[in-house]
Amino acid sequence: MEFFTGSGGLIEHLVRWVHFFAGVAWIGLLYYFNLVQTEYFKEAGDAKANAIDKLVPRALWWFRWGAMFTFLSGLGLAYFIEINTGRVLNFYILIGMALGILMFLNVWLVIWPNQKIVIASNRQVLEGGEPLTEAAAAQGKAGLASRTNTLFSLPMLFFMGASAHLSGAGGTPIAGGNTSLLVYILTFAIIALLEFNAIKGKTGPITSVSGVIHSSVWLTAVLVLIIEFL
Repeated sequence: MEFFTGSGGLIEHLVRWVHFFAGVAWIGLLYYFNLVQTEYFKEAGDAKANAIDKLVPRALWWFRWGAMFTFLSGLGLAYFIEINTGRVLNFYILIGMALGILMFLNVWLVIWPNQKIVIASNRQVLEGGEPLTEAAAAQGKAGLASRTNTLFSLPMLFFMGASAHLSGAGGTPIAGGNTSLLVYILTFAIIALLEFNAIKGKTGPITSVSGVIHSSVWLTAVLVLIIEFL
């Protein structure tokens, strides 16, 4: 039974495997939407309406359920790491989990509900009707949340990997670790402000593809500097 249920056993590995697979599907489609599709739609002309009607719903299905299974399998991994095996979480994984959970919530509570409005409005226009009055605002809300998820994605992936492979201040166990209260406050304050902007703010420097990539790299660097040198 140790092979199946013990630390590093088959069940834990299968949960990790699902986490990897679902995460690749989710983040891959996130990059497709933000780095490819958005830029294509700027030049698509009449083809855009057909793509929103036929392509986007299919991509969003895989996108949102990839997010769901990434989230659920991530909770399973946290259980194995923290409870079932006696190992402890470190600050790196805590930051990665926080970013991943916010990204998951953005998908299901902001992006998908607003994209449904955009898709319904587009369908109404294709059938000869008028666009829904709330469609333009819904598209803006979905776009901002999606851009924010792209912003969060690089530091999320960095800290997920760092939790097991980077030796630094954030790699020490939370219980009894040397991460200061100031580091907790600063890191989570930055993340909370960016998430608040995702709901109530504007895209600003993350409007363009290059802008969101550069901003994501800078966010990763700032968080690393705070964790390691404060």
